[in-house]
Amino acid sequence: MAKVLIVDDSALVRQLLTKVLSSDPELEVVGTAGDPYVAREMIKAVEPDVLTLDIEMPRMDGLTFLEKLMRGHPMPVIMISSLTDKGAETTLRALSLGALDYVSKPRIDVSNGTLELAEEILAKVKMAARTRVRRAGPSIARPAPPPAITFQLSTTHKIVAIGASTGGTEALKDLLSPLPADFPGVVIVQHMPEAFTRHFAERLDSMSRIRVNEARDGDHIIPGHALLAPGGHHMAVVRRGTEFAVRVYRGEPVNRHQPSVDVLFSSCARSMGKNALGVLLTGMGADGARGMLEMKQAAAFNIAQDESTSVVFGMPREAIRLNAVDRILPLHQIPGALLERLATT
Repeated sequence: MAKVLIVDDSALVRQLLTKVLSSDPELEVVGTAGDPYVAREMIKAVEPDVLTLDIEMPRMDGLTFLEKLMRGHPMPVIMISSLTDKGAETTLRALSLGALDYVSKPRIDVSNGTLELAEEILAKVKMAARTRVRRAGPSIARPAPPPAITFQLSTTHKIVAIGASTGGTEALKDLLSPLPADFPGVVIVQHMPEAFTRHFAERLDSMSRIRVNEARDGDHIIPGHALLAPGGHHMAVVRRGTEFAVRVYRGEPVNRHQPSVDVLFSSCARSMGKNALGVLLTGMGADGARGMLEMKQAAAFNIAQDESTSVVFGMPREAIRLNAVDRILPLHQIPGALLERLATT
């Protein structure tokens, strides 16, 4: 049984989270804290396996506490975030500091959403309990970014499609930042709510040689640019004459997600065939696995992130299980593998 400590300045939120988490026999709420100072003492006393952490609290904000926690006593943390512009910026910062994932702040007076919210909270907290978090410290030495390659592609257009979920915000940064400015067009689905994706695209753009934008319906896929599916919308690759573009639209969730990696990958299989490269990164669940199999059957080249570098190995594992993957690689080797493949096909 995993022990959970709830840290939130709202007594009502603490009460709701306690009720939700206590309903699962695999979880035990061992305490609640109204601010980080109380939480610090309770962590020593009850030794929780997982922390749920609010961002805006008195005496010390959640980001400051998270940064101190990850330096001195690293543990799995799920952030409780508001789905606003300000909440998006602070949540992305929390993920960069070591939080595993986030859930939206409960809306206590909206009874219709309670079940879905409860399921999401339970799934993410149980995922966190199974995740090993390493102590923060000096950056791990990684190979130098691969040198830029002068592409000698035929008139056939190449596109790289990437899917990610839990842990993907940092994985995408590490994957995109070494890519050269003339890299072929990239399309990305990261499971993320509607208020977050614009901020995340801007963050990736500031850290990459290629340009990264939140996708709009009809945007062309061109070299040196990456398009990120907006939250609350599916994104599909479509052919427009001799060029390719994205169709961005609202629909029913697929695998409980919108955007869905399966939707993107399936469209690549239909529209691109052997001229697509698929990459499936860290994430909980199975979204993307069947779409990647369709890409494989259409002669695309597929890479899955390996277990040792994945925060959660769910999505890559499912694609591997379906024999949809050509190579299984640690995250830092994926950019070089893509460049090598593109230079030889």
